[in-house]
Amino acid sequence: MRKLVPLFLVLSGYLFVAALYAVNVPPWQAPDEPAHYNYIRQLAGGDLPVIAAGDYDQAYLDEIRGAQFAPQYPIEPIEYEDWQPPLYYLLLTPVYRLFSGSLPALRLVSVLFGAGVVVLAYGITRLLFPKQVWLALTTAVLVAFIPQHLSIMASLNNDSLAELLIAAVLYVLVWWTVRDVPKDSRQETAKQQDTAALLLLGILLGLGFLTKGTNYLTAPLIGLVLLWQYWRNWRSLIRAGLLVFVPAFLLGALWWGRNIVVYSGLDFLGKAAHDSVVVGQPRTAEWIARFGLAGTVEQFARTTFNSFWGQFGWMAVPMPPRVYLLLLLLLGTAVTGLIVWAVYGRKQPEGRYHRIHLLLFLLLLLMTASLHVGYNFTFVQHQGRYLYPALIPIALGMALGLGMWLMLLIRPFTTRLPQLPYLLPLTLGLGLAALDIFALYRWIIPLLTYTP
Repeated sequence: MRKLVPLFLVLSGYLFVAALYAVNVPPWQAPDEPAHYNYIRQLAGGDLPVIAAGDYDQAYLDEIRGAQFAPQYPIEPIEYEDWQPPLYYLLLTPVYRLFSGSLPALRLVSVLFGAGVVVLAYGITRLLFPKQVWLALTTAVLVAFIPQHLSIMASLNNDSLAELLIAAVLYVLVWWTVRDVPKDSRQETAKQQDTAALLLLGILLGLGFLTKGTNYLTAPLIGLVLLWQYWRNWRSLIRAGLLVFVPAFLLGALWWGRNIVVYSGLDFLGKAAHDSVVVGQPRTAEWIARFGLAGTVEQFARTTFNSFWGQFGWMAVPMPPRVYLLLLLLLGTAVTGLIVWAVYGRKQPEGRYHRIHLLLFLLLLLMTASLHVGYNFTFVQHQGRYLYPALIPIALGMALGLGMWLMLLIRPFTTRLPQLPYLLPLTLGLGLAALDIFALYRWIIPLLTYTP
């Protein structure tokens, strides 16, 4: 239990700061929050939402955001998230009823889902680097306290549950590929563990289908590990595939079948219905005509970077340029350190990582980045939060890179002071948490609060 005290401190800090955000961020001043709220409101009223014409009005959205969501502007017409899978909203409906629709109460449920992501980020790193607790803490600190990520986890948004399920899939996959099977009854025990892991992956994948489209990214990750584990035995591969994808399909089919009935054609995701309703969004072709290709790419890169770290509200409140410069230096230090680690550090015997883990994390990162870039070929959506499905690999990579430079600096002293590596998560955690609190009270509340 003593070994878990540092994780408990990180988790307590996250819960404290995230709760501050959940309670104090002005109502509706988080991306798409009114639309998510109205989904729950409809469920509480006994209706499963269906997206329809009129659920999205770009002019009204611009007006209500410009008025800081003044009370005279009703949020009820904002229902463009009605096409989303229902699991997140179903879980929050009892809370809506119990607390009479309280927005902070609903936000706090998302905070708890976010806490699960922090714990799983720590757990994944411990599986790969069991002797380097400070590295796992650093990964958890980055997941917990990156300002934009914390603000999203403390808002009413199905991203929190979606990320939790992605993190759970990653944890099971990593555990499965590094687990130690007891020597007694090794074959029988391994088979039982395999069956349990495969069924659990199927359930997590199916729950992901019922949560958000980003969770479909976990299907190729599972397929990759199945091929890695069973490529020499096609009979076992087929069995494993059935154990995973049959329960996942049965869960997903509950939602896909409903959409086929409700929407025309074979729109089993509801995406075509969504695209036909959500008109008026800025399009990339318009931006290229206005700013040129180079200008559009530059704005995409800059805004994606800024909003990955912190650009609050509906992208209306960025942090000062000097803050982004410091964060860019932090990222640059981490990337160069990661390169040094890849060349030299990974040859050291402290970890249990294998090539499959590198492939697993790279695949998730590439798929997530490709979706972000691909979506921006059509619509202007330069939001860095779209990279958060791959946040755990990103945070682990940064932790390795920063840790590499730290170990090079303190190596002469680690024999006498083995606790020195813990300076990295401690310093990083305190610094990012302070930035979170400063951003909340210096920028978010003053600039996003409605004043008559």
